[in-house]
Amino acid sequence: MTAPESRTRRGGWPPVPRIRPRLAVVLVYVAAMCMNGLDSTIVNPALYTIAEDFDRPVQAANTVETAFLVALALALPVAGWLGDRYGTKRVFLGSLAVFTAASALCGLAWNLPVLVVARALQGLAGGLLTPVGMTLLFRAFAPPERAKLSKVLIVPTALMPALGPPLGGLLTEHLSWHWLFFVNVPVGVAAVLLGAIGLREHVEGTAGRFDRAGFWLATPALGLLTYALGFGPAHGWSDPSVVLGAVLGAVLLVATVIQQRRAPAPLLGLRLFGDRYYGTAAALAALTAAGLMGVLFVVPLLFQAALGGSALDAGLSVFPEAIGLMLASQTVDRLLPRLGPRRLVVAALLAAAVVFGALAVPGTAENSWAVRALMFLIGLVLGTAVLTVQIAGFETIAPPDMGQAMGLFQIVRTLGGALGIALCAALVGGGAHGAGTTMDAGPFRTAVWATAALVALAALFALRLPRTAPQPPPLDDGASGGAGSPEPMAAP
Repeated sequence: MTAPESRTRRGGWPPVPRIRPRLAVVLVYVAAMCMNGLDSTIVNPALYTIAEDFDRPVQAANTVETAFLVALALALPVAGWLGDRYGTKRVFLGSLAVFTAASALCGLAWNLPVLVVARALQGLAGGLLTPVGMTLLFRAFAPPERAKLSKVLIVPTALMPALGPPLGGLLTEHLSWHWLFFVNVPVGVAAVLLGAIGLREHVEGTAGRFDRAGFWLATPALGLLTYALGFGPAHGWSDPSVVLGAVLGAVLLVATVIQQRRAPAPLLGLRLFGDRYYGTAAALAALTAAGLMGVLFVVPLLFQAALGGSALDAGLSVFPEAIGLMLASQTVDRLLPRLGPRRLVVAALLAAAVVFGALAVPGTAENSWAVRALMFLIGLVLGTAVLTVQIAGFETIAPPDMGQAMGLFQIVRTLGGALGIALCAALVGGGAHGAGTTMDAGPFRTAVWATAALVALAALFALRLPRTAPQPPPLDDGASGGAGSPEPMAAP
């Protein structure tokens, strides 16, 4: 028995077990993204119940989701700067702690205003979690290792949002809507503790003062555009608040681009779009998000229009997309080294466009199993393209720029998804789509064709991707546990 062991067994505290920093990054990131992904959809089935409990109209209860989405968009512009300035570990764990505390407050809410405020706080924290968490992850793993991460990262990004509606309905029906938020608390507390012990800090540092002008332009621009695009379909595109949000948001966005190109230390590194691979990846992220979010919006409506099915049946009809996406995550790391980014993404996007188009063919939506099979294929082929784009687009980004690059990528993807839903909603029009009501499926098929066109357009942009993986830039080998660390990759 060694001396340290003897002292421990004679009454001292046992040593705290060590965990590899890169394994800690994966575990904490997955836990946080599971919470964030689940929370983006789990509340939707409970809005009617929440409205009844607080004796408020359903339109008022919808502000619960409005507050979350708008607050999430408001946080995105500053995510990269905060992580670089104060450290990715500190900002990520601080955001996760706020998200967890806000979840508890949501569950304890005694009236609708408290719930809306707590939900907005959740959105602000959630807007920081994804870009800062991805920065942690991509700094911890070198480009050749990132494809292997897709096996584990797909769980929070695909499975959790798909599980949200059925889990939300189950908890609301058998317990109460309060448990939609309480389920986050133990997971969040455990993840914060694990991160405090296992994560290493990385402070990149920032040059110059905080770009206040960029902040006051970019933040309201994204918030207003998100509001207008997200709630135009529900409130009507002629609604004064939607029109005002869209016009002001567009004006502020143009002003943001002009100001950011002139700022000596811009909040958003728009110069990164000049990188051929990252710029192409950002464009592909916007187009694929528009196509995917659009088809996920319109296919349940088409299913109901053609079959007169219930909303629950329609929701379950698109669930196989998540299964296909999870299967794609198991194959990307094998296909990418053999085919290269360009061939893999172009082939996957062209196949996805064909599958999207098949959904719009008359007679397809009338067959529930055909819809499920095609949604599975969408997850498989489009998921392959999306994962490959995310891996290839960041291979030429140097570690000091990773924080800004992640923030920009999330902004582009968020706006792309909102635009896809808005486009499909405009094509569908304002017809009723209640359960058991058979409608003209024509406008819904037109919207699906539009999403197929978006994905086909993305295939043209994908021709700019490299044939083979480009050489990564020099990586730091500091104490932050970054991608230059000699520690072998831990199996997640």
